[in-house]
Amino acid sequence: MTQTSDPVEGAPLIAPSSTDHPLYDQLVEACRSVYDPEIPVNIYDLGLIYTIDVDDEAVVKVIMTLTAPGCPVAGEMPGWIAEAIEPLPGVKQVDVELVWEPPWGMDMMSDEARLELGFM
Repeated sequence: MTQTSDPVEGAPLIAPSSTDHPLYDQLVEACRSVYDPEIPVNIYDLGLIYTIDVDDEAVVKVIMTLTAPGCPVAGEMPGWIAEAIEPLPGVKQVDVELVWEPPWGMDMMSDEARLELGFM
């Protein structure tokens, strides 16, 4: 019997992004070039990208989710993100991790995405 570790009390459910890294804005724009085929909004504004972390070696780690575990492109979307980010100058490597916790919710969408989809 294996024990699951509970999250540390007070720890954020979503790890912080490297927003102060010089590549961060370019990485966000690369993520914005990827669309969920069923929703006419890019995956960044949908709130599917939880974390963009860049280390000192220019290795980018993206933690993302999908709108639902049964999403038909579940196996493909992490590759689409990697393909959008890898060509950026200065990026050494890209790792994309798909997570289900915390679960995605409509409250994670940007105002632009809500407006586009008629929720505002």
